[in-house]
Amino acid sequence: MAYDVTLIRGDGVGPELADAARRCVDATGVQIDWDVQEAGIDVMKTAGTPLPDATLDSVRRTRCALKSPITTPVGTGFRSINVWLRQEFGLYACVRPCKKYAGVRTYFDVPVDIVIMRENTEDLYAGVEFAAGQPNTEKLFDMINELSERKIRSGRNETGISIKPISISGSERLLRYAFEYAVQNGRHKVTAVHKANIMKHSDGLWLATARRVAEDYAGRIEFEDRIVDNMCMQLVQKPELYDVVALPNLYGDILSDLAAGLVGGLGVAPGANIGKDCAIFEATHGSAPKYAGQNKVNPTALILSAVLMLRHLKEMDAANRLENAVAAVIAEGKDVTYDMKADRHDPTAVGTKEMADAIIRKMA
Repeated sequence: MAYDVTLIRGDGVGPELADAARRCVDATGVQIDWDVQEAGIDVMKTAGTPLPDATLDSVRRTRCALKSPITTPVGTGFRSINVWLRQEFGLYACVRPCKKYAGVRTYFDVPVDIVIMRENTEDLYAGVEFAAGQPNTEKLFDMINELSERKIRSGRNETGISIKPISISGSERLLRYAFEYAVQNGRHKVTAVHKANIMKHSDGLWLATARRVAEDYAGRIEFEDRIVDNMCMQLVQKPELYDVVALPNLYGDILSDLAAGLVGGLGVAPGANIGKDCAIFEATHGSAPKYAGQNKVNPTALILSAVLMLRHLKEMDAANRLENAVAAVIAEGKDVTYDMKADRHDPTAVGTKEMADAIIRKMA
């Protein structure tokens, strides 16, 4: 069987990583008809947009994409392509496995195998914002102070406002996905993270929904909840106690990077964005433009994201063979990029392409 998959090459080091991941997937023997598309700063120069219609149309057709990193300007410039794609295709679940592989340098000698489940469409990341000093912002400021028991104490013309929408339906679909993932993947516990002690009508609604959904899985999947600040401490002190962790959007973004740090960093952290009938798989790190074209950056995160894609396509054997090959190359420590060496200046470090070659040889 052949599968149609969109390959978004990204910018910065994205094209190099996309090539490495594509070759590794092809080496599994699974037949992929790749529709190669562009997004990011590079294509904006010619297309006038960082996300061309051709790329969107391709994802609409294939319903499955492997996406290389794309630069997001800080503070100015175009909106995040990642957020744009998630909202465009209703990708409500961001899945980020954080698994410790032998040979990766970390500060932990305990096994870590955590899956972060981040709600992807609501919360402060919905982007409902009002700039300081604008007439609409001042109207909203006055309305809030009139209707709310708690007042905004800063000046009305110097205050920016972001809205934090959290709905029952948005929370439930992510939480139910987390429990179903736990059932289907032999996991034993779901931990819901919140700040319901302070934000009682948003995070409180999330927590109440989590408790209600958990009742449907009683006796099959253990459930607990943690306040987000305590959860950060828990992950650093005893990460081995956690399994599937479900969070609203903002906390999920922050804790997914924390969890990646437990297992060696973003270079080994894959990601998936899942919707009702569409999925996009991506590395969790950025585009590292200063390394573009240098054949230097670690391809592991995007290759492991391709593993998640193969599992999504139900190609379990191919996914397992590819993941095992990645793990074997990392454990050997010979054909790995500079960041995975004990000494980052080790002259035996290989490039992006050469590490992918080693993984392909392992599968053979």
